[in-house]
Amino acid sequence: MNDILAGLLKNVAPALATAVAGPMGGMAIAAIAEKLGVPATTAAVTNALEANPDLALKLKEIDVRAFEAETKAVTERWQADMSSDSWLSKNIRPMTLMAILGAYFLFASCSAFGVNVNETYVKLLGEWGQLIMLAYFGGRTAEKIMEKKK
Repeated sequence: MNDILAGLLKNVAPALATAVAGPMGGMAIAAIAEKLGVPATTAAVTNALEANPDLALKLKEIDVRAFEAETKAVTERWQADMSSDSWLSKNIRPMTLMAILGAYFLFASCSAFGVNVNETYVKLLGEWGQLIMLAYFGGRTAEKIMEKKK
């Protein structure tokens, strides 16, 4: 049933759909149910969304507000990092990105030269690299887009 609900939410509230499909799905469903005024079950939330498409718009608004709040919090944290006197706080993100990518390329190179490296580690480092790049570069891009819209 979570798959049906995630499918319904995917187009209108992608962040909520991800939360419902993830390990914290029960908490996400409870939060959505509270906003919609229905019992905190997957079936009740799914039925409410199928019966009333206007509720999906309400969830979209919630999703957008949550994204804006998250983006604002990240921006404020990064601004605080940059205004501090600590060298480490100003350079932790680039250093983390370089370390993850360096380890990824090291493991990938080892594999290329026939050294048996567990493929799981290479995949994990690749996913971490993607996540860090998305936060580091994508976050700033999203900030600029939001500023231009205002």
